Amino acid sequence: MSIAPPTGGPGGGRSPGWREWKLVRDLPLTLVLLLSAIWAALFSYLSVARHDAWWTGRFDLGNMVQAIWNTAHGDVLMATNAAGDQVSRLGSHVDPLLLVLVPFQWVTDSAVPLLVAQSVAVAAGAIPAFLLGRRWLGDDRLAVAAAVAWLLYAPLQWAVVTDLHAVTLAAPLIMLAIWAAEARRDWVLGISVGLALLGKEQVGLAMAILGIWIIVRQRRYITGAIVSVVSVAWTALCVLVIIPSMGSGLPEPFERRFGRFGDTPSEALVGALTNPLEVITTVGGWSRLSYLLALLLPLLLLPLFAPLLAAAALPDLLLNMLADWWPNYSIEFHYAAVVSPFLIAAAILGLAGLRRRTRPDWLARMLRPAGAVAVVLVAAGLLGTLITGPVPFGGPLSRATPSRIDQYQPMAHSLALAEGAALIPDDAVVSVGNNAGGHLSARRRVMVFPVIRDAEWVMVDRTRPNMLDRLDPLGFQLALDELLSRPDFRLVYERDGVMVFRRAPGATP
Repeated sequence: MSIAPPTGGPGGGRSPGWREWKLVRDLPLTLVLLLSAIWAALFSYLSVARHDAWWTGRFDLGNMVQAIWNTAHGDVLMATNAAGDQVSRLGSHVDPLLLVLVPFQWVTDSAVPLLVAQSVAVAAGAIPAFLLGRRWLGDDRLAVAAAVAWLLYAPLQWAVVTDLHAVTLAAPLIMLAIWAAEARRDWVLGISVGLALLGKEQVGLAMAILGIWIIVRQRRYITGAIVSVVSVAWTALCVLVIIPSMGSGLPEPFERRFGRFGDTPSEALVGALTNPLEVITTVGGWSRLSYLLALLLPLLLLPLFAPLLAAAALPDLLLNMLADWWPNYSIEFHYAAVVSPFLIAAAILGLAGLRRRTRPDWLARMLRPAGAVAVVLVAAGLLGTLITGPVPFGGPLSRATPSRIDQYQPMAHSLALAEGAALIPDDAVVSVGNNAGGHLSARRRVMVFPVIRDAEWVMVDRTRPNMLDRLDPLGFQLALDELLSRPDFRLVYERDGVMVFRRAPGATP
């Protein structure tokens, strides 16, 4: 399989094929591999540090861990829903790409290997970014800059440090699919598209536009049509058949994110189509426009010069920008995971198109020196990381949410959570708050307080309200007061607001 275009690097000639490749013969690719390894190590450290500080949660690390753990123990993708029922995860999201992580749970219940695997997978996306840069830009300095742009892209960094998601694992697969389409490696294209579709139900909408891009750009009608038709059919199957048939019929806590347009995805779609003015005013608000700028400015607006490829990001962009749930239109979560590879690839292609232009003269002169352009591209990405990224190095430049940046350092409260969790047996049925759920979900049943049902142990955190606790603080306090008065539970641990209860021996649910 060839990894380089016939044009090669700045010295001309054909770059070596994969089988011929040696470290000393392809220094640019070696540099990309080294940078990717460093990135994977750094973001593995940050994501694990955040986990060790007890900032990962039942939403969403715990959800993923429980589905993976149950699969490893014979119950494929089963999890406990918000009501305390055992249901298939496919009833909430169709993301069976999680199954690739099952082998880790055969050897350990820890979430740490899963977080490290996610960092390594996303870091690997720099390789197809480099190959696209080499193919489209014709200069290895710019190709390396394209790979660095991937690694420095803040939305991808946030996706990696924000718990674990199958859709984040899909991001490098999407980048690989774009390269495979351009390189006409149809077997690689088919495999990468197929795996990416398993990342989440709506990925098919983006991949369908990729198929259209293949048709328009390459005139490969059959290949593009197959990609588009299969992708749309898969999304339709997920939304119309799999989720309704596997779901419990009960709403998940954050299911209704498009309340102004409808309570269900289908109602929201109809509501958006029939209320265009509401769509325009929602998308045109500053909170949504600032989100769009955070996506485009680190790429110097270059995706706008490859509009059809960038258009593949539109389905997820619109879903995020129309949502009422603010993390959807923030880069500080995982919701831009599908958007990111298309925008980065479009930036590379857009830059290639601009460099081929001879008019206006000032632009042609400015883009001619490849080394200088590469430096500017890297500088933009670095500035974006320091200002909006999750790395705790930005100092006064950083405009990221301070509470998110500060989540890598364990505190006394983290020790209290760890001590409380250590009292709970690994095979016990538990009811936990969100933060504790990030560590206590590798078991068959785990509920989210205030749902208790058949739980043998309950663990709550009064001083760090999060997710469900923060959404309904009065309800949380009333549920805690009721638990304190129950004769069948006794308080066995209390420190720094962390409370652990055990059901009395012989007491029945």
